[in-house]
Amino acid sequence: MSDAQRADALLLDSPREGRGQLKVFLGAAPGVGKTYAMLQAAQRQRQLGRDVRIGIVETHGRAETEAMRVGLVEQPMVRRDHRGVALQEMDLDGLLNVRPQLVLVDELAHSNAPGSRHAKRWQDVLELLDAGLDVYTTVNVQHLESLNDQVRAITGVQVRETVPDWVLQEADDILLIDLPPRELLERLREGKVYVPEQARAAIDAFFSQTNLTALRELAMQTAAARVDADLHRRHRLLGQAAPAVRGRLLVGIAGNAEAEGLVRHAARVAERRHLPWSVVHVDTGTSRNEAQLARLQTAQALAERLGAEVVELRGERVARTLLDHAAARRASVLLVGGRGRARRRWAIWQPSVAEQLIRAGCGLEISVLAQTPPDEPVRSPSRKAWNRRDYLLAVLATGGATAIALLLSRFLALPNISLVFLAAVLVVAVRSSLGPALACAGLSFLLYDFLFIPPTFTFIVARQEDVLTLVFFLLMAVLSGNLASRQRRQFQALRQTQADTTALLELSRQLGAATDAQAVATAAVRQLKQTTDLRAIVTTREGRGSWRFLGDSAPTLTEQELAAAEWAFEHGQPAGQGTDTLPSGRWWWLPLSGDERSLGLLGIELPVPSRTAQQTRRLVAALAQPLSQALGRATLAEQLEAARLHGQTEELRSALLASVSHDLRTPLTAMRGAIDSLASLGDSMSESDRQELLEATRDEAERLDRYIQNLLDMTRLGHGGLKLIRDWTAPGDIVASAVQRLKRVLADLRLDVRLPDAPPLLYVHPALIEQALVNVLENAARFSPVGGRLEIAVESDARALRFIVSDEGPGVPEAERKKIFDMFYTAARGDRGGPGTGLGLSICQGMIGAHGGRVAVTDGLDGRGTGVILELPLQPQPELEKDAS
Repeated sequence: MSDAQRADALLLDSPREGRGQLKVFLGAAPGVGKTYAMLQAAQRQRQLGRDVRIGIVETHGRAETEAMRVGLVEQPMVRRDHRGVALQEMDLDGLLNVRPQLVLVDELAHSNAPGSRHAKRWQDVLELLDAGLDVYTTVNVQHLESLNDQVRAITGVQVRETVPDWVLQEADDILLIDLPPRELLERLREGKVYVPEQARAAIDAFFSQTNLTALRELAMQTAAARVDADLHRRHRLLGQAAPAVRGRLLVGIAGNAEAEGLVRHAARVAERRHLPWSVVHVDTGTSRNEAQLARLQTAQALAERLGAEVVELRGERVARTLLDHAAARRASVLLVGGRGRARRRWAIWQPSVAEQLIRAGCGLEISVLAQTPPDEPVRSPSRKAWNRRDYLLAVLATGGATAIALLLSRFLALPNISLVFLAAVLVVAVRSSLGPALACAGLSFLLYDFLFIPPTFTFIVARQEDVLTLVFFLLMAVLSGNLASRQRRQFQALRQTQADTTALLELSRQLGAATDAQAVATAAVRQLKQTTDLRAIVTTREGRGSWRFLGDSAPTLTEQELAAAEWAFEHGQPAGQGTDTLPSGRWWWLPLSGDERSLGLLGIELPVPSRTAQQTRRLVAALAQPLSQALGRATLAEQLEAARLHGQTEELRSALLASVSHDLRTPLTAMRGAIDSLASLGDSMSESDRQELLEATRDEAERLDRYIQNLLDMTRLGHGGLKLIRDWTAPGDIVASAVQRLKRVLADLRLDVRLPDAPPLLYVHPALIEQALVNVLENAARFSPVGGRLEIAVESDARALRFIVSDEGPGVPEAERKKIFDMFYTAARGDRGGPGTGLGLSICQGMIGAHGGRVAVTDGLDGRGTGVILELPLQPQPELEKDAS
């Protein structure tokens, strides 16, 4: 044994993290003492100090079993109303909330009441195990899914409540509770299993000694198989005589009545021989009625529940396709069905699939399971109507060919007439199937002989060479019809395969072009609608019970459908219609997972579940895989973008705090110093000194006011809270107001204002444009030398009006002219005002941009310094009222 195999065995043997332990008390029949043994084991655990709680225990009135419940805490049951009947069921959610260490769950195969989260109790047990709770449970061997047919053959009773075999295979311990049939029958007669009336009926029907002996043998075989599997694993753990994997079991099924029995038998064979197994159906392109499709889908669903891989293949020859797939998967055993009373209608011409496999399956173990099938169901009226149309086409085609042949017989030789009938056979074969094509060939053969072979209007052939002509005609008609029908089936199979492949490629292409989760969902929903004609939605959970629907409008969901979606998201397993978890709704939920976490759900609306083919479900599941990957990629991209924005926000916040802490502290410090001087010196100061301190305080207060105004404006711009209250305003008024506000800042400079004689009016928010101009002027004053010249010019044309502020400062290099409008960008070159917040020009750009204008940087006065242009669009000028003369 290799180290890797031994490591795998150790991994399988180790307890799964976070999952509870499952112990199954297995019995051959009711009354052997499973519940009593389970309660007895629970009492021992309680004495050891474990928190034990009864989820549900059915004592059926047995006194000794009732006595074993004493001291065990019981979880209250929940009531389910179904058709006016109150049903008591185990409170799954209550147990998950209480979270005891050990839960007792009787009758594992029980079907839950309609409206429960899960259709079966064994699914409740799995959810308890996933939550980390240990579970003790009981089950009878008759309820194992793979033994269903065998139990029916033994007892004559069809067991409706079953448990997949893999559930028992997942159990950590299986304890066989055995009781000899004679003792069990004695308990029945004494009323210790059922009440006397029920006991007599049970003995007469199910509980005969023969049946109990057979069921007891099945229970022992099941327990022995589990012991054998455990022994096999222990050998592998020790590295001793551990057999290697011995290939794979392939099971070939068709849409006939024996498919389910074949799947159950294969499950038992795979378990006994420790083989992985696959259920394979070969689609030859032949049409099937609804009953055959339903049987095929039921068998495939059963195989999935029993743990098999379900494979759908397309091919013309079933046996050859199965052998090729067996070679590709390195299978060692190939199991097919063979009816006990096989119909040998075409046995001479076409051997059965089993016979073809035996002849060609060299190196494979070919097993044939002969079953006695039930009576064939009556074909549906639609199928009969379809057959009638096909055969009517054969008759019409033959009649048409006959009419054409009679017209051409005057001009063409006799051998050429047969080509007309061959053409009719080809047309029928291409448009229908093999049966109508053969019927057309037979009719054509008879009419060709009757109308054209001498002596005409009889079926007598006078010349020997005409016999050979007729034989060859019939042979060519049959071969050509068969070939055309085969080509049609192949074409249909290839077209379906191409459609599926195209759907996957198209979805992958669209998902690759999607940039966010919304685009991913929209592409997936559109492609699924085109491919399957089913309504689909993609949803992600924003909080418990809160869903965000992507790609389509939010559907109206019932409480059951929402619960199914919640469960599918939490557990990463399909739920809803077509599953065993909350199947009563219209929606089928498939989890979309990535990196071991749920990203969202793909919801498919299935209005008519019986007509939704298993192939369609598998196609949807295949399309869900690239959708999960694309959604994970989009989610990761959104998270990275959020992280980038968060980093930039933190960077801006740090810069803002650093800048604001300096720029706000400086004027506050100056103001406080001036106020302290006035307070301490008082009247001892001269009037001129007192006036100077007051003016300095006012200047710093105005400076502080401008800083705060900039911060407020930046906040409004960043959050979209800046509202434009427009009015007609003269540009000269804006310039005059801005200059007045900055009178003290501009005192050391030579200011020139150039205004046109009759400038057009602006339809703007006057205060915002004034503030923008103030920011530009203040920035120019900071960088202008003392005594320098500063110019404000107003220019206009037919489209726009421009405020141009030019200075004689150090200027801005060409490479930095775009950066000066970035937030927190400052340049210390020639700045007489000290470091600032770097928000002034950024706010200016935001305010002008809100009016549809733009801000640009150019050269300053006489080629020196900097010029800032504030350009605003002009609106049609209002008509001014004329003064009354």
